[in-house]
Amino acid sequence: MYNGQELGATYKKEYTSFRVWSPTAQRLKVVIYKEYFDCSGIEYEMNHCEDGIWELKLAGDYKNKYYNYKVTMDGKENETIDPYAKGASLNGNRGLIVDFASIDPSGWESHEAPAPLKPTEAIIYEMHIRDFSVDVNSGMVHRGKYLAFTEAGTKTQEGLSTGIDHLKELDITHVHLLPIFDFSSVDERLDKGYNWGYDPYLYFVPEGSYATNPYDGTARIVELKKMIMKLHENNLRVIMDVVFNHTADIENSPFHILAPGYYYRRYPDGTYSNGSGCGNEIATEKSMVRRFIVDCVKFWATEYRIDGFRFDLMALIDTETMAEVQTQLRAINPAILIYGEPWTGGNSALDYHEQFKKGNQRGMGIALFNDSFRNAIKGDNDGTGLGFATGATDLVHEIKKGIVGSISYSDSICGFTETPCETINYVSSHDNLTLYDKIKGSCPNASEHEIERMNRFAMAIIMTSQGIPFIHGGSEILRSKQGNSNSYNAGDEINKVHWSSKAKHIETFNYIQGLIAIRKAFKGFMLDKPEDVRNSLRFIDSPANTVAYLLNSRLKDGAEYLFIIHNSNRHDIEMCLPLPGEWHLLANGCNASPLGLLGSEACQNSQIAVTPLSTYVLIKI
Repeated sequence: MYNGQELGATYKKEYTSFRVWSPTAQRLKVVIYKEYFDCSGIEYEMNHCEDGIWELKLAGDYKNKYYNYKVTMDGKENETIDPYAKGASLNGNRGLIVDFASIDPSGWESHEAPAPLKPTEAIIYEMHIRDFSVDVNSGMVHRGKYLAFTEAGTKTQEGLSTGIDHLKELDITHVHLLPIFDFSSVDERLDKGYNWGYDPYLYFVPEGSYATNPYDGTARIVELKKMIMKLHENNLRVIMDVVFNHTADIENSPFHILAPGYYYRRYPDGTYSNGSGCGNEIATEKSMVRRFIVDCVKFWATEYRIDGFRFDLMALIDTETMAEVQTQLRAINPAILIYGEPWTGGNSALDYHEQFKKGNQRGMGIALFNDSFRNAIKGDNDGTGLGFATGATDLVHEIKKGIVGSISYSDSICGFTETPCETINYVSSHDNLTLYDKIKGSCPNASEHEIERMNRFAMAIIMTSQGIPFIHGGSEILRSKQGNSNSYNAGDEINKVHWSSKAKHIETFNYIQGLIAIRKAFKGFMLDKPEDVRNSLRFIDSPANTVAYLLNSRLKDGAEYLFIIHNSNRHDIEMCLPLPGEWHLLANGCNASPLGLLGSEACQNSQIAVTPLSTYVLIKI
């Protein structure tokens, strides 16, 4: 284990220091290239130090020069990029020596990130860089690029806001970006290459295909920072999707070239563990791998001021590593969001008790995707199974577990979390069918109107539950991928946000916008302590296939009592109001507003009729 100085290339005007870990190398050289396309460069011998480290301090100004390592093992020399490279040439062929201060966009150092939030105040919106803007009806100039997120005033042909203005209208708090570090599946020279990016190659380098000039190693850095700064200036925080469970391949990975056999998890017989489903697993439990992961997230949190991290297949990361990640990131930013998938993609050689699965997160300040709540609301991911919002009749208990944030609420309502901060509540994400496609496939006889109503209903349950709500970008305008359940490389036509859908489904957009406003207006929806949930939330007896509960927020936000009713029936129900007095309607199945619904009379009777497939929210005046 090496606990010493920073690894990689560290630039100063007077010199650049290189430091790489390669414990079994016989010889190591730095190769400096003046331009990324040069066929040959100048080679400098590195010094072999303790703990497997090779070092070189090269006098002179090497800013914006490209470099690689040549490593000799068993008498054979191979060239590789530095796994700690902070910049890179086209397609990650060579590392770039970066002086970040000299290329930072104007205002970067002085710009302020949005004010800290507690986790349950977050509303996350997941989006892929290219999907967001590549549609010709997006109105954006830099379609498919980082810079699209910096464009204000963009509109559809119908005159509706797109891009960053759309996000501001919706009033989400965090933008979760699918992988933005360098991945291997897209040729950066081709503008039409497509992939989600879950095939990582260079973990410290932004992906070049999203830059306007992938040939210039600084462009991707500058443009990503411009994007982050613009989002921050518009009160939007940035979450980075990270993939530390596997790499694109083994043989071409700098991990394997510099330290054969070390970075990848194996079974005792030497075969590679494949819990990722991608042919390999990174051995996170090893000390230098753990250091790499911690170094990486700290770099993004400081250099790029990232506000949160989503971990792919987090169960393939050992609990000790995740604990260290949490400790180090919270030292940088106490409000940083950390969450991920509490499952693997297959069997793993990592001991089951070391896998970061449900339950292991208790008390750590790390949240998990709540697949139990997801399935209870919509049914299975890609099949025809039904959920509470789509016609199942036996899921009231599971819905209640999700509503309370999956805490230990009572002897019978008990979930996997210690606090509501540990659950990410969602009904769809980039994986699997979109919510619209899932509803359409599992309810083949439903009309478009009914599908849209079920879409709203499912999202209303998420928005009114304890925990952290998560929106798959485009769900607010009934995004479809034409039934493709695994569109990771299916291209723009399947994956892009069709911005014309906003006009077609403007009522649903306005409804989701209204639900977000209600959630943000009343703190009773954002409780972060389990005792507050137990003391403030009381379930009310209600007809079959419905859930009703009373929230006593007591948080001086103008709402002493809120009454929420979820009716999954295909018919109206009558509900008795839980307390005497005057109640006002904030949301029904079609409209939502924290100011109350226009034209709705105060409910002074003892009952209210609740329409089918709808969530009603009432406030006691």
